Amino acid sequence: MTLNGVLQIVIYLVALVLITKPLGLYMARVYQGQSVGINRVFHPVERLIYTLCGTREDEEMNWKTYALSLLLFSVTGVIFLYVLQRIQGSLPLNPQGFGAISPDSSFNTAASFVTNTNWQGYGGETTMSYLTQMLGLAVQNFVSAASGMAVLVALIRAIARRTTDTIGNFWVDLTRTTLYILLPLSIAFALILVSQGVIQNFNSYKDVALLQKTSYQNPVLDADGNPVKDASGNPTTQNVDVTTQALPMGPAASQIAIK
Repeated sequence: MTLNGVLQIVIYLVALVLITKPLGLYMARVYQGQSVGINRVFHPVERLIYTLCGTREDEEMNWKTYALSLLLFSVTGVIFLYVLQRIQGSLPLNPQGFGAISPDSSFNTAASFVTNTNWQGYGGETTMSYLTQMLGLAVQNFVSAASGMAVLVALIRAIARRTTDTIGNFWVDLTRTTLYILLPLSIAFALILVSQGVIQNFNSYKDVALLQKTSYQNPVLDADGNPVKDASGNPTTQNVDVTTQALPMGPAASQIAIK
C-alpha cells in the first residue's frame, strides 16, 4: 500500500471518530422528536408526509405492524423502480433518448437498490435517463438507507423498553431519518462537490476534441451485418480514427453526494 493510501485511511478513521459523538447525539434527538435546529424548515414537510401516509407522529406500532410497513414500503419501491426503468423512453429528462431498460436488468437494479446493495449491472451513462437516476436510484439511495436505520432504531427501542409492546412508528422513523439526517448531509456534500467543479445540470452530452488523436480496429461487416473475412478466413478490420469523446453531463454532484 502506498503512503497516500495509508494517509487516506488514517484521515477517514480520524474523521469518523471525531464525528461519532456529535452526530450520534444529533441522531438521538431526531429519533426522540426533539428540536435539532432545522425543524422550522423541515417540520411542515414532515407533517405533510404524515398526513399523506395517514399516520400520526405520536402513534406507535408493535413489531408486527412495523415489519409489515417496512415490507410494504420495500415492495412498492421495487415495483415503482422497475416500471420507471421500463418506461423511461417515453418520459422527460432524457436528452440522450435512452430507451426502455431490459426486464431482467430492470428487476435486478430495482431489487438491488431497494435492498441498499446498489449493485450496478449496467453502464449508467449509456443506460439511465436523468429522471430514472433522480426519481428512481437517488430516491432509493435515501429511503433504502433510511429504512435500515429505522429498523436499527426500532431494535434499540425494543431492547431499551423491554416491557412495552411498541417500538415506534416506521413512517415517522423513515421520514425523520430522510429529512433531518440524510438530506442535510447530502446537500452539504453536494455543495462541496459543486464548489470543486463537479457538474450539476440537465444538459445533453458534450462532444469534445481529444488532445491526442487515437485509433482502433473495427470489424468490417457486410450488408447483413456479418463479418467480412479475408482469403484465409480471418475477419477483416479497418482502422478508425477517434478525434472526439462524448462527455456525460447531468446531476452528477447530487448523485455522488448521496452515495
